[in-house]
Amino acid sequence: MAWAVMLSLVAFVGGRLAHGQEALAPYTVVGDAIPASLTGAKGDPARGRAIVLNRQSTCLLCHSGPFPEEKFQGTLAPDLKGTGGRWSEGQLRLRLVDAAKLNAQTIMPSYYRVDGLQRVASAWRGKPILSAEQIEDVVAFLSALRD
Repeated sequence: MAWAVMLSLVAFVGGRLAHGQEALAPYTVVGDAIPASLTGAKGDPARGRAIVLNRQSTCLLCHSGPFPEEKFQGTLAPDLKGTGGRWSEGQLRLRLVDAAKLNAQTIMPSYYRVDGLQRVASAWRGKPILSAEQIEDVVAFLSALRD
């Protein structure tokens, strides 16, 4: 037991993992949602929109949405139009953080998870795809998509 505590302290010092990476913010899953913000604050919908439309975030590879200026939107996953009317902020947050908690066979990436993943490029091992702040920004944007 003492060794486990000591290893935890060595691996996590001052809010950072031992190799200099930010530690993931703790969160609690309640049913099909993470009700509380990962940062303790609301995200910025404008920054969230920029993340969703950025091809490197991969959202539009699978999803389409009310973005007529964007060509080549995906058809593999639900349309993002009306997302805020279909799911609560907490439900959206869990889908972004770790959709596999809802469906183990999902093709949706876990954007805020680092453990238990397979086939992760070495540059991304031990790092979430999005930060807690970015998750909250995307949640704020998707929540605003009501029509």
